[in-house]
Amino acid sequence: MNLEKLKEAEAKFFNMYPGGFEHHDMVAIGKKHKMEKMITTVQEEFSEDQFGNAKDIVQTMSKLVSRSSMVSLFEKPKFRDFVNSLHAQHETILANGLKEMLHGNQEQGFNMMLDVLISGKMAKWSLISVLPVYHKPFKEVFVKPTTAKGVIQQFELDTLVYKPRPIWEFYHEYRSFINEMKSKVDGRLAPNNAAFTGFLMMSMDS
Repeated sequence: MNLEKLKEAEAKFFNMYPGGFEHHDMVAIGKKHKMEKMITTVQEEFSEDQFGNAKDIVQTMSKLVSRSSMVSLFEKPKFRDFVNSLHAQHETILANGLKEMLHGNQEQGFNMMLDVLISGKMAKWSLISVLPVYHKPFKEVFVKPTTAKGVIQQFELDTLVYKPRPIWEFYHEYRSFINEMKSKVDGRLAPNNAAFTGFLMMSMDS
């Protein structure tokens, strides 16, 4: 990781937006994303005691993905149709995978979810990472392909190799880098991890 470039990005961002995400322009952008509401809703809907009925869980997944400003408009209806087409076995695997990802063995949960998404050609980074980042907004990361590739290049995360198909090893290492980078800058750049990766995206060389 190139710490010098990170500190340059920090200075550049504070020059543009004094106060970081406390700047009124950033506050306005944050309101559009409805981050606090989404965090609260996801934490409530996917608390551990809610994981009883697999069909209900995957329908709630679809509903919340459709509300997320971080998932593209192109992917939302595709995911909804995919969820509606699932047979009971895949509903159970997807629901149990999310439960493990949020509350248990993360690697196992990630791969369970991935297997089901692959079956419907829906193995997208956004779909597998969006709910975890709302559930644990200070630990998990949202993997947006263009941002992830840019962060790797800009900040010289040399051990990371981005692949279009999600894999746990990349997610785990990317998350570690993001949380380490976050610890090196002013807290006003990281009200949550999604905002912090937004800062990194906005500060990249054009």
